[in-house]
Amino acid sequence: MRSFSFILSLLFLTSVSAQEIQMSETASLEQIYGEVQEAEELLPMNELGIEFGYALYEATITAEEENPVLTVENVRDYAAVYVDGKLQGWMTEEKKAIPLQVLAGKHTLQLYAENIGRITYGPEILDNSKGLFGSITLSDTEIGNWRMIPLAVRDCAVGELTFAPQTDGGRPCFYKGTFTVEIPADTYLDVSGWGMGEVWVNGHYAGSYWEQNAQQSIQLPAETLQKGANSLTVFELKSNGKRTMRLSDKAIFN
Repeated sequence: MRSFSFILSLLFLTSVSAQEIQMSETASLEQIYGEVQEAEELLPMNELGIEFGYALYEATITAEEENPVLTVENVRDYAAVYVDGKLQGWMTEEKKAIPLQVLAGKHTLQLYAENIGRITYGPEILDNSKGLFGSITLSDTEIGNWRMIPLAVRDCAVGELTFAPQTDGGRPCFYKGTFTVEIPADTYLDVSGWGMGEVWVNGHYAGSYWEQNAQQSIQLPAETLQKGANSLTVFELKSNGKRTMRLSDKAIFN
């Protein structure tokens, strides 16, 4: 028979104890690559068969000088800019140009674009393309020969991804960690310090985060947790060296 004190603990338990989660494994984004399309110019997401989510735009560039400026005509809605696997910064519809911290020579340019939703009213509904499209230049020289890859991040079965002990991360990828719950209860995942991405708990989608949002936590309802070991999977678009997350008994705000 359960002790009276144990029953009381169940009645008054309102959250899972705070704890740090080591995101100790990674899985490559290549595992969810869609059909590659090649074209001389950038193609918007709808021409890549993507209604929402992410796409990778990749090309070889030649920098004629140090720190050339990359300029894109249309960025909808966000793009993480990587050169040779190193994050250079972000682009948005309001910030369409960015200097690249590279030496003169050939480099691999990768632009990870995200569509955060479509407009359903107003004049912009007539031009509701998403992703990257239009002219794209490096120091006023047009960039061509693009490889474009759909990334079905939210639709992927994270439980089927192959993870390995973490090495570098370095570029967008999936991270995985585990945490222990004695008695499932409502709690929050503190995502502060991370950049932009998606979260799954025990294989179930839990939500998204962005470092510029006011709220820096994702609620984890009790029914998404289980007694004992629980898995946490994170897709991170902006590799910033963060390798831990925390459970919190309250919501986190900037």
